[in-house]
Amino acid sequence: MPEPIRVLVADDQALLRGSFRLLIDTAPGLVAVGEAATGAEAVEAARRERPDVVLMDVRMPEMDGIEATRLICRSPETAGVRVLILTTFDLDEYVYGGLRAGASGFLLKSTPPAGLLAGIRVVAEGEGLLAPSVTRRLIEEFARGGETRPAPVRGLDGVTEREREVLVLVARGLSNAEIAARLHLSTATVKTHVGHLLAKLAARDRAQLVIAAYESGLVSAPSHPS
Repeated sequence: MPEPIRVLVADDQALLRGSFRLLIDTAPGLVAVGEAATGAEAVEAARRERPDVVLMDVRMPEMDGIEATRLICRSPETAGVRVLILTTFDLDEYVYGGLRAGASGFLLKSTPPAGLLAGIRVVAEGEGLLAPSVTRRLIEEFARGGETRPAPVRGLDGVTEREREVLVLVARGLSNAEIAARLHLSTATVKTHVGHLLAKLAARDRAQLVIAAYESGLVSAPSHPS
């Protein structure tokens, strides 16, 4: 039997933490390995437990979820830990910062239990949870908002033309199968291209590829009529 996916739950509301933990512990192939009520506690627990996934709230005392995510993802001790951030519609502005900090995905707190469990599994596999339309909309809204943008962390000089095409579609939230259909390629070929992009752009997962696409100017959020 494969080892269960180990999940740390970080939320400042005890009732929500308990609910998430119960949901995780009763799901096949998942196990909750700890709880944290603050960002600082989340960082400490991640170092102690080395979970596969941290289910991270954004607004917590002492240290918010974005800073906690940054510390977890950039520490050699916890470099293999993936963070799935829980957000709400009024937290659009945190999405870009969360991805920059190293988060592998975002879910709304209103996501049904089955969707939350599926999201944990997707992030644990390293895919990055960017396919849901609501997540794409949050990213696009923030990217279009004109906030201060950092300089590109890495150029695309070593990226081939085909890889650029794949990167654009990854940034639009398409899955490997959808990209394969769009570009008339096999899914295996698309997976190979994505692997090359991850290596060339020093990206942890697909979420980080989205950041690279936006920062390089390869992709810009579409404008919508007012």
